[in-house]
Amino acid sequence: MRPGQWHLTEDLDGFLDQAGDFLQSRPVLHTIPLTVTESLRKRGVAAYGAEAPILGWLERGGEVRAALFRTPPRRLVLTPLTTEEADALAAHLAGLDYLLPGVNADHDTATAFAEAWQRHVDATPLLHERQRLYRLGALTSPEPLPDGQGRVAGEPDREQLMCWYHEFVDSIGGVASSDASSWADTRIAHGRIRLWQTPDGTPVSMAGATPMVAGQIRVAPVYTPAHLRRRGYAGAATVDVSRAALAAGAAEVLLFADLANPTSNGLYQRIGYRPVTDFALYDFSYGGPEAG
Repeated sequence: MRPGQWHLTEDLDGFLDQAGDFLQSRPVLHTIPLTVTESLRKRGVAAYGAEAPILGWLERGGEVRAALFRTPPRRLVLTPLTTEEADALAAHLAGLDYLLPGVNADHDTATAFAEAWQRHVDATPLLHERQRLYRLGALTSPEPLPDGQGRVAGEPDREQLMCWYHEFVDSIGGVASSDASSWADTRIAHGRIRLWQTPDGTPVSMAGATPMVAGQIRVAPVYTPAHLRRRGYAGAATVDVSRAALAAGAAEVLLFADLANPTSNGLYQRIGYRPVTDFALYDFSYGGPEAG
């Protein structure tokens, strides 16, 4: 079967007109493109940096079969592709002289694209992280629950959130989606960060949530400072924000966990999250010693 035709654009509205229904048809697997394109729509493309995002969809037989996006300088994000489709996309992007920093997709798609990119561009793929996507089943509070309570982060927490945002991005080796002040202000304004605090009112952990799109909310980020870990704070914060997502009417509550961290994966399953599928994040190395 022919892999179909890819259409690329920088026009968000045009992309959503073509691929929006496809993305919403599988909101769990498409959680990343759904939440990022919703953020682009609300905040404006310019909020993501000077370089315009790249958006695209695969059309075959008059139907959209897959989609992609990239918000520079971050990795290319793909919805599930066959090996043939991944190879055709890599050839197409290579022909347009794209220089991609990496790819993020379900494990099979990411691996197929990384191998195809190596063939077409002579780039060395380096596995950065393996993640597992979870969806919430029956929410269960961890036992014992640490002393304290959850609450919505407010303006007095702004400096704390900015600090923790920097620490979180550094801890995962990630690229900040915005400056820390804008990140904190947006989440405070919309009540999208919940803090777990000790009985004396000291915040010890945070758990955020994406806006609801197509009935799904994704929990992100979950962060506890290193010196406060292994006390149950992350589990308490995650349950608190998950409960708030359900109360807001989410049909699906999702989260990603780094598979290299058995502690967090075990925790999420104990509080009711169930595996959906695995994702892989690859970085691409060009022409350096690693590529030899």
